[in-house]
Amino acid sequence: MKMDSVAVEVDGSVMEGGGQILRVSAALSCIIGTAIKIAKIRAGRSTPGLRPQHLTGLQLVSDLCSGSLQGASIGSTDISLTPGKIRSGNHAADTQTAGSVCLLLQVALPCALYADGVSKLRLKGGTNAEMAPQIDYTLKVFKPIAEKFGVHFDCDVRMRGYYPKGGGEVFVTVNPVKELQPVTLTERGNITKIHGRAFVAGVLPYKLAKDMSAAAVRTIRKEIKELYINIQPLQEKDKAYGNGNGIIIIAESSSGCLFAGSSLGKKGVYADKVGIEAAEMLLRNIRHNGCVDEFLQDQLIIFMALAKGTSRIRTGAVTLHTQTAIHIAEQLTQAKFTITKCEEELSSSVTYIIECEGSGVVNPNL
Repeated sequence: MKMDSVAVEVDGSVMEGGGQILRVSAALSCIIGTAIKIAKIRAGRSTPGLRPQHLTGLQLVSDLCSGSLQGASIGSTDISLTPGKIRSGNHAADTQTAGSVCLLLQVALPCALYADGVSKLRLKGGTNAEMAPQIDYTLKVFKPIAEKFGVHFDCDVRMRGYYPKGGGEVFVTVNPVKELQPVTLTERGNITKIHGRAFVAGVLPYKLAKDMSAAAVRTIRKEIKELYINIQPLQEKDKAYGNGNGIIIIAESSSGCLFAGSSLGKKGVYADKVGIEAAEMLLRNIRHNGCVDEFLQDQLIIFMALAKGTSRIRTGAVTLHTQTAIHIAEQLTQAKFTITKCEEELSSSVTYIIECEGSGVVNPNL
C-alpha cells in the first residue's frame, strides 16, 4: 500500500444512501489497498450516521486488513479507513444488538478472500433480523451462487438470535482465492422445486410455524399448481436465543438459479400474514424470468467487479441497491458495468442483463 496515496472520497448519501455504501466501499478499500474517506454516512436516514451494526462491520474490516480507522463511533457521519495487509486467522465481531451477522459477513467475506490463508470469523448478533438477509438466505441462496465465482466458505450456526435481543452466533471459515472467476447467469429454465422452513423460537407456540407454512403453501398454490412444495414447520429449541418466528421459502430452477421469499413475525401480526408475505415475495421474484432475486442482485456486484473476465447476469428490475453498488464498484475499481434491457417477444416480462468487465484483482498475499 502506498502511504502517500490520496484517499478516495466516497459520498455516503448518494443513491440508496445506506449501510450498503459503507460495506462495498470498505471491503473494496481493504482489497485494493486504497485509503477511503466516507462522508455524509446515512445522511437521509431517520437516525443518520453509523448504527452499532455498521460500526462493528467497519471495525471488523479494519481488523482484517490491519488498517487504521478514524471517526468511527455511533452516530458518526464521516469516517476514514487506511488499509494495511489483509491478515488471515481468527477475527471476531459482536454487534451486541440484533444487528445482522449476515451484513457483517457481507463486508468481511470479500476481504477474507484476499488474505494469505484461511480466515475464521466469529460473528455475533441477529441471525434472522429485519432489513437484512436471514442466515438461511445467506446459506441456501447466496452461498451456492457465490461458489460459482470461486468463493468458498463454511458457516456453522451455533446459536440463532432475533430482534430485539440478538445473541446469535455463527462461525465462518473462509478460504482465500488467487483470483475470482466471472459468472454467466442468463438462462432461467423452469422452476423445479420449492422448499423452506417456518420457525418459532422461545416461548412462541409451534402452531404459529404450522400456520405460516400452510398460508404460504396456499398462496403459492394459487399460481404454481403442479409442484411439490415442502415448507417444514420447526420449533427451534436449544440453538435459539430469545423469541422469534419467521419463514423463508426457496425456489430452484432447472438451470440452478435460486430465488427466495422471506418474512419475520412481529408483535400483533397474524402468522398467516407472515406466511403470505413471504410467498408473495417469492412469486414476485419468480415472475420476472430473471436468474437472481432482488436481494441477490446487489450482493453479487462486488464479486463481478473483482472477477477476472466478463460476468453477465439476467435480472428483473434493477434495484437502487444494485445501482448504488455498481456506482461504488466503478468508483473504486477498474470494473465497467453495462445494463441492457431485454423485452421478451412471447411474454410481457422485461428483464435486464447486468454485464461487468471485471477488474481482475489478483490476491498479492497468496
